[in-house]
Amino acid sequence: MAGTSQNSERGKLEKSLSPWQVGALALGCIVGWGCFVLPGISFLPNAGPLATIIAFAIGGVVMSIVALSYSHMIEHYPVAGGEFAYAYAGFGPTGAFVCGWALVLGYLSIVGINASAIALLARFLMPGVFEFGYLYTAAGWDVYVGEVLIMSAAILMFGIMNYRGVSVAGSIQLILAFALTFGVIAMTFGVVSTDTFAFSNLIPHFAEGKSKIAAIVTVVAIAPFLFVGFDTIPQAAEEFSFSPKKARVLMLGAIGIGALLYTLVTFCVGSVIPYKELLAQDHAWATGAVAHLALGKFGSVVLGTAVLGAVCTGMNGFYLATTRLIFSIARGKFLPQWFGEVHPTYHTPHNAIIFTIAISLLTPWAGRAVVGWIVDMCSVGTVIAYMFTCLASYKMFAARGEKNMVSVLGAVASFIILGMLTVPGSPAIIGTEPWILMVIWVVMGIGFYMIQIPTVRNTPELEIRGSIFGDSSIPVFFDTEEKATGSRTAEN
Repeated sequence: MAGTSQNSERGKLEKSLSPWQVGALALGCIVGWGCFVLPGISFLPNAGPLATIIAFAIGGVVMSIVALSYSHMIEHYPVAGGEFAYAYAGFGPTGAFVCGWALVLGYLSIVGINASAIALLARFLMPGVFEFGYLYTAAGWDVYVGEVLIMSAAILMFGIMNYRGVSVAGSIQLILAFALTFGVIAMTFGVVSTDTFAFSNLIPHFAEGKSKIAAIVTVVAIAPFLFVGFDTIPQAAEEFSFSPKKARVLMLGAIGIGALLYTLVTFCVGSVIPYKELLAQDHAWATGAVAHLALGKFGSVVLGTAVLGAVCTGMNGFYLATTRLIFSIARGKFLPQWFGEVHPTYHTPHNAIIFTIAISLLTPWAGRAVVGWIVDMCSVGTVIAYMFTCLASYKMFAARGEKNMVSVLGAVASFIILGMLTVPGSPAIIGTEPWILMVIWVVMGIGFYMIQIPTVRNTPELEIRGSIFGDSSIPVFFDTEEKATGSRTAEN
């Protein structure tokens, strides 16, 4: 039968990830480089300390609601691809491709932002060592051959690590997540112990020139970027060595700990000296300056440990998530089958990894100015995926005659955040450069879609379903009557 032969040819990934490794995957992706750079360049100047902390709490609650919808979908669809697979179940081919392509943008963006962080970390820990071979200045950031080389080396290292097997990457992720958490806690204790520490340093609590609500909204709108990472868990679901039911606890735990670590870092940056005074000093990296003020050279080591953990866990985790997503999209015939091949020895989606390495190697040449653009792009891409997942969860429950208000709340929250980022007049609307880059990405997606859609339309729906889910009997919730008829004809 067509479905049976197709499933037997379907590439499968090895089940080798433990709960601890998966939890570390999510936490390390949530608490990435942005946790350490955004307090000085975005949170404190654009929102203020109290507004930022309130926004972290709101964002954490919103993302937890979304994560509950994810947990339902993981339990019923424990396959690589996560949101792409859920969107197919709920909305069919076009919805699945839109969701998957938007999320690939978000994930690739974060691989890039963590790679670019390597240069800034090198400037902080080893000033001048890699600043040789000046090339050009991009939006105020000098690009050097030395920094391009070190960033490219990191991209290649984590790419090769993922290429050779997820179990090794998972073990390293766990170690780095502990280093990250230890570094943040140690820095917090150091800051609180300084002579200049005072809660009064956090005044004004809200950014001047903005209403309190506008200040909070500025940070809440990028919650999809801040907490992106919990959704890497469904990307790895096919490689769980444990029951998918545990995913709920792992996602909610990672979001909660992530919100706490974001809060602690922002609190540290704002409380050693009056934060308005700190910002007026125009440090290249406010968090690094605070660590040095509080703990001297030892503070640099502590912060360096935390940031290195954040950067490496982010790169490692989003390599895994990006490549599994691309692999799943290709396995469902929405991208060329080359992307869906599994390595015969390492059992990894090796061609998807090669593609991710190639795209990521462009990042070192762009300069640090792209960080803000990447944050905006990632937020738009990921919130679209969140909305699709929540709506698919709603449709799944509705098909059973059940109501699920959590899914409705998650979808509404995602829609509101998307509006904050895209509707003119919003205090959090994204800038021109992110729009241009997103348009380029959309055009690329349309190209892939137009090339592959004839293959999708000429393939029986049950066969596509079997390719994505591993079982053609898995239920979907869109109109499949025409495709199902074609599928039955093919099987007969």
